[in-house]
Amino acid sequence: MVNGRTVLERFPAGGPRGSWPAEEFAHARRQEGLPAEVVMDLATDTFLVIVRGGGGTE
Repeated sequence: MVNGRTVLERFPAGGPRGSWPAEEFAHARRQEGLPAEVVMDLATDTFLVIVRGGGGTE
C-alpha cells in the first residue's frame, strides 16, 4: 500500500489496446464489490488498477 492506495494490477501503457485491459480489470473488480479505479503512473508508464484506502492484495 502506498499513500493509502493498494495496487491490484499493473498494465503497460504502450500496449496496443491502451488502457482497455486495465479498465476491463477494474470493471471486473467493481462487479466483485471493490471500488477499483484506473490511474496512470507516469514515472513507470503503466496503468495501475488501485483501491483507495486499502482492501487489496499488495
